[in-house]
Amino acid sequence: MVNSRLTVALHVLCLLAHQGAQPLTSAYIAGSVNTNPVVIRRILAVLRRAGLVTSRPGVAGGWELAAKPSSITLAHVYRLLAPGPVFAMHSKRPNPHCPVGKGIQRGLLAHYRKAQTALEDALASLTVADVLREVVARGE
Repeated sequence: MVNSRLTVALHVLCLLAHQGAQPLTSAYIAGSVNTNPVVIRRILAVLRRAGLVTSRPGVAGGWELAAKPSSITLAHVYRLLAPGPVFAMHSKRPNPHCPVGKGIQRGLLAHYRKAQTALEDALASLTVADVLREVVARGE
């Protein structure tokens, strides 16, 4: 199953960073992402618990960024939203009597860890400010 929560969260954070001090409603944000406001509110709740966003009640209220875009790494957001490692082992233990089954998990584990580390290292080198700068420059 493809998980787009990271992409949606980064979209939200970039949008809030672009708006500056102007609070945005979850409905407005949902319009930008082209999704249901409930999806946005669920992601915003995670981001709020992490101290990345705040909400202001009332008619002029909405959501604002609570941290500097340059201080929010993509790795941090990934870790907040990721359900676990990118690569998982079998849901049931493979057959220990099979010549491949008995060693496949040990054989893959180190490679999966290396790939996970490379992914997180790459995400750690980028911030919301970096992504926003690229998006605005490309007009996307």
